[in-house]
Amino acid sequence: MYMDELLASAIAAARLARGIHLYYQEKGFAVYTKSGPTDLVTQADRDTETAVKEFLLGRYPEHAFLGEEGGQDSESEHRWIVDPLDGTVNFAHRFPFFAVSIALEVRGELALGVVLDSTRDELFWAVRDKGAFLNGRPLRVSETDTLTGSLLATGFPYDVNKDPENLTYFERALSQGLTVRRPGAAALDLCYVAAGRIDGFWEVKLKPWDVAAGIVIIREAGGLVTDLQGKPYVLGQRYIVASNGRIHEAMMAALFKDNSG
Repeated sequence: MYMDELLASAIAAARLARGIHLYYQEKGFAVYTKSGPTDLVTQADRDTETAVKEFLLGRYPEHAFLGEEGGQDSESEHRWIVDPLDGTVNFAHRFPFFAVSIALEVRGELALGVVLDSTRDELFWAVRDKGAFLNGRPLRVSETDTLTGSLLATGFPYDVNKDPENLTYFERALSQGLTVRRPGAAALDLCYVAAGRIDGFWEVKLKPWDVAAGIVIIREAGGLVTDLQGKPYVLGQRYIVASNGRIHEAMMAALFKDNSG
């Protein structure tokens, strides 16, 4: 019952976040830069994180909170990991692919994940060992079993001009005739793997708040999330590879042949 309560709180926080996103999309908002001209942050990012943090810690003051904009505030066996607005560049340009991502880590293990697509009102959620769901319907990864028949997705860091490694993997995928999308919000990309809309996803340099919720959702939908050695992905690692499991080895061999040893 305790986990049900925590899930309900995460969902309520996600809906609060969506309301802020839609408010700013209608009202307008200021856009700022962080580390460079393409690393954007908006009023919506900051206000959403403040609102979600106040909501969750208001209910669970003994918990820790790690957010993209404010970092981590304390230490606890329970840690909320939040991206208040994943897909900020999309949001800033009113490209309708952005979301809030909320995960809970308990004693170092990811326990639940909630991702809410603000534009489509699609609520993805999962609790460890309880399955994954989209708007209340069970999720399962795709049954695609060939790499050539797969739809893949990736993304690039804000400093791709200084750290272009993923361009190598992207070029390898395209040169082999693979189909790749780059939607621009990793939390939703991971959920799309869980929903069977995408068969595989990889990226470089993602942060814990980008992936924590999506990892729980993929695993509970029957998918696989690893590093380049095929070991379970750990938050903070440089490389993440996610798939339906059936294409995982082929995807790793095709894209990361120089890094998988």
